[in-house]
Amino acid sequence: MSETHTVQATQQAELQRKLWAIANDLRGNMDASEFRNYILGLIFYRFLSDGVSAYVKELLVNDDITFAEAYADDEMRDDLVDDITEAMGFFVAPEFLFETLVADAQAGRFDVEKLQTAVNAVQSSTIGEESEEDFRGLFDDLDLNSTRLGNTVAERSALMQKVLLNLADLDMGHDEVQIDVLGDAYEYLIGQFAANAGKKAGEFYTPQQVSKLLAQIVTKGHDTLQNVYDPTMGSGSLLLRIGDYATVGNYYGQELNRTTYNLGRMNLLMHGVSYNQFSVQQGDTLENDYFEGQQFDAVVANPPYSAKWNTDGKLDDERFRKYGKTAPKSKADFAFVEHMLAHLNVTGTMAVVLPHGVLFRGAAEGTIRRYMIEQDNVLDAVIGLPANLFFGTSIPTTVLVFKKNRSNQDVFFIDASADFEKGKNQNNLTDTQLARIVDTYDKREDVEKYAHLASRDEIIENDFNLNIPRYVDTFEEEEPIDLAATQKEIEETDAEIAKLTAEFEAMVAELVETGEE
Repeated sequence: MSETHTVQATQQAELQRKLWAIANDLRGNMDASEFRNYILGLIFYRFLSDGVSAYVKELLVNDDITFAEAYADDEMRDDLVDDITEAMGFFVAPEFLFETLVADAQAGRFDVEKLQTAVNAVQSSTIGEESEEDFRGLFDDLDLNSTRLGNTVAERSALMQKVLLNLADLDMGHDEVQIDVLGDAYEYLIGQFAANAGKKAGEFYTPQQVSKLLAQIVTKGHDTLQNVYDPTMGSGSLLLRIGDYATVGNYYGQELNRTTYNLGRMNLLMHGVSYNQFSVQQGDTLENDYFEGQQFDAVVANPPYSAKWNTDGKLDDERFRKYGKTAPKSKADFAFVEHMLAHLNVTGTMAVVLPHGVLFRGAAEGTIRRYMIEQDNVLDAVIGLPANLFFGTSIPTTVLVFKKNRSNQDVFFIDASADFEKGKNQNNLTDTQLARIVDTYDKREDVEKYAHLASRDEIIENDFNLNIPRYVDTFEEEEPIDLAATQKEIEETDAEIAKLTAEFEAMVAELVETGEE
C-alpha cells in the first residue's frame, strides 16, 4: 500500500469514528433519522465552503489580498463572484464561510439564523446558473428553525454551535485525498444512520459489498462508461460505486423520496462529481420517467421490494407494452425491470437486486419472465445472495443481470446464499466471498454446489421457473446410518441404565435401614 493510501485509510477511519461519535453525543433525544439531516447538511456545507476557500486561495495567490478584502472591493467583487460561480456552480461570501461561522462561535457570537441565511445564500447563488437545478431545494431538510433543535433561537443556536465546533475540530485531510476521505466518511455516516433506522433503511442505502458486486458486473470489460443510470437511486451509493471501477462521464438518477433525493445529490458532490456531470430528478420513476427515450451504458438499481404501483394504462406505455401483461398492482418488481431494460443500450449491462419471488411467481410475472427469456433473450445471470444482508429486511435477495447483445441463450446461476460472515445485526459479504462471486460470474463455468450454466432447454423443462435450487443442487447427503451398530449402542445404554438403577435402589434401601436404627 502506498504512503498516500495509508494516510488516507488512517484519516478515513479516524474521521468516521469521530463523526459518528458527534452524531450520537449531540442528537440528545432527537430521533437519529431527524438528526441525520442536520449533521450531514452541515458536513456538506463545510465541504462547499472549503471548496470555495481553496479555489479563492489559488485565484488570489499572486494578489497579496484576502478573500474578504477582494470581496469588499467594489471593482473586484462582481468578477470574483462570477469567476467562482462559473467554476464551482455556486458562491459562498466571506461572511458565510464555514471558517467565519466557526470564528463567530469561538467568540461567543454565533447565531443560528445567520447559519440559515448562509445556507439559503448558497442556493440563491445558483439561480439563473447552469447548476440551478442541481442545487434547487438541496438544503430543504436542514430546517434550522425547527423546535426539534430547541424552543428558542438561543437554544437552537447553542445546539448547532456545538455541532459546528465539533465539525471544525475534524481534520479533513490533505488536498490530494480530501474529497475521497470526506466523501467516504459522509457515506459511512449514511450507512450508520441506515443501520439505526429500522425498516425504512432500505429506502436510501444499499450495503457497500452489494454495491461493489453490481458495479463490478456492469463495468466488466469497460474502462470507460459514458453514462450510468439508477432509477431508484436512494443516496447514490450504487451509482458512485460504478465510478470506482470505470471512468464515468455522466451520472443519471431518479428518486421518489425528497429527503433521500437531497441526500443523493449531496453524496455525488461530496465524492467530487461536478454539478455538470450529473442529472438527478425527484419523482416516481414508474409514473413519471424523467429520462424518457434516453439509453445508458450501465443501469443499476435496488428498487423497493414488491412495492404497490398503479397499473392503469401502463400497457399503452412503451416501456411495458410488449410484455402483454403488467406486473401485479401489489408487486412492482418486474415493472422496475421493464423500465430499466427500456433505458439500457444495446451494448450495456444492467444489474438489479430483487426478492426471490420474481424467480418463480406465476400469472403475469410468469408471462413477463418467459418473454424476457424466450423472446428478448436478455437475462444473462441469476445470483442468489445470503439472507439478512440489507438494513430493514432479513429476506434473501437475488441479483438479476441483463444484456441486450447476447448471442448465447443460456442463463448462468450462482448460489452464494451460504457465503456470508455473520454480523451483530446484519450478515456481511467478505471481500473473499465477493471476489468468488465475481470470478465465478466471469468464468461462467459450473462449480459443484455453487454455480451452473443452464441451457434454454433446461429452463423450458422447468417451465421458466428460475428458482435457484432447480439449477444449483446444494443438497448434502447425510452419512448412512449403521442400524446394527445403533441397535448395539442402544442395548449397551439400556444395560448401563439398568445397572445404575439397581445401584441407586440399593443405596436407597441402605439409607432406609440406617434410618430405622
